[in-house]
Amino acid sequence: MAEMRQIEAQRIVVKVGTSSLIYPNNQLNLHTITRLALVLSDLKNQGKEVVLVSSGAVGVGMNKLGLAQRPTTLPEQQAVAAVGQGELMGIYGRAFGTYNQTVGQMLLTRDVIAYPQSHSNALNTFQNLLKMNVIPIVNENDSVAVEEFNHLTTFGENDVLAAIITNLIDADLLIVLSDIDGFYTANPAKDKNARLLAEVRQIDQTTLAAAGGHGTRYGTGGMVTKLKAAKRIIANDQQMVLANGSNPQIIYRILAGEPVGTLFKAAKVQQLTSEHHG
Repeated sequence: MAEMRQIEAQRIVVKVGTSSLIYPNNQLNLHTITRLALVLSDLKNQGKEVVLVSSGAVGVGMNKLGLAQRPTTLPEQQAVAAVGQGELMGIYGRAFGTYNQTVGQMLLTRDVIAYPQSHSNALNTFQNLLKMNVIPIVNENDSVAVEEFNHLTTFGENDVLAAIITNLIDADLLIVLSDIDGFYTANPAKDKNARLLAEVRQIDQTTLAAAGGHGTRYGTGGMVTKLKAAKRIIANDQQMVLANGSNPQIIYRILAGEPVGTLFKAAKVQQLTSEHHG
């Protein structure tokens, strides 16, 4: 059995993907949304600080507008995202409100983080929301960002956005909830010998080659974007866990140090001491 992990996290960023929020038939997964709200509200009640990075604006917009297929043109995608983002926040507001938890919306584009003044303003907003005991819910501002749906305003995908937010607010841990159990040595859907890795210490060409593939029909991100996020986390000496988000209560197990999903963290460098004994 794999060893328990040493995870001490007070400030946590949780990223949830579209595939966790929407069923394959294009309907909302209210079961997951409700349990996610319960778990994150409970963590707040324990005294932890929580930020939720949520995809799903386009997927929820498709559901609201009765669209079976994701739009192919940028203007259509952005219009659908505009409808979906408002609807998504309403859903979250009601779900978290059940547990008397207040949420606040943060819609970001890459240039906001890139420029020092707006970077500082974004950080101040996060700090104040957390101080007010609010759970910030973050998404890329899909209705105006270009390149995700190519210009400096996009993050490329919400996995990368979540890593940037984790860096920005100096969080202790990023938890990425996806529709896969973690990072495998190969694509488990195509290779029966693929093994789930409990821990990854560096992102190199071998790791990237194992990732392959693109996202789901609702989302845009595949394993490669999760590795881009992990690379940023490792470079900043932070920790990230990639796990299956079908049951958000897995967050409790992650925080308890159970070896679920894949932990991404920097390799420990051996400290050489210069002490002399005489």
